[in-house]
Amino acid sequence: MRIIAGTHKGRIIDVPRNFKGRPTTDFAREGLFNLLNNQLNWNDELKVLDLFAGTGAFSLECFSRGASQILAVDIQPLHVKFINENFKKFGAENATAVKQDVFKWLPTLHVKFDLIFADPPYDLPGLLKLPQLIIESGLLEPNGILVVEHGKRTSFSDIHCFKSERKYSNVTFSFFAP
Repeated sequence: MRIIAGTHKGRIIDVPRNFKGRPTTDFAREGLFNLLNNQLNWNDELKVLDLFAGTGAFSLECFSRGASQILAVDIQPLHVKFINENFKKFGAENATAVKQDVFKWLPTLHVKFDLIFADPPYDLPGLLKLPQLIIESGLLEPNGILVVEHGKRTSFSDIHCFKSERKYSNVTFSFFAP
């Protein structure tokens, strides 16, 4: 995997072979960031929450584009360690990864974010409840954006705060706003 744009453009994220998960393809991530570029002002004030962070590629891409306040969350200790090591390698001083169960942890969080990205396992129990949980937890700034990555068989279009979706091959991104 590689960083697509920003100050670290082209830099490789070397993922260990024993890594569990399904990393978002460079193609899908590039499409997503093309959309986000039109909706966000990438600067050091931008606060990003990366849920089910996996490799941390989304967080690192945000850092490369100017966001410096980044919180990545994953339940796998190997993932959290890997992400924190990469934050250190990239010099992301205001970025950290924590090991948490997203569903239990979100209601206890009392910080607002400009951008929340969730890339849960496509077959995750409770997946359809995730956007509502995030919105109801009050974690998004008034003009904030929530993006949930999911498979093509899942639809969030009936959820109250749903705005749109974009498809990139087998990957779908659903967008929500408070």
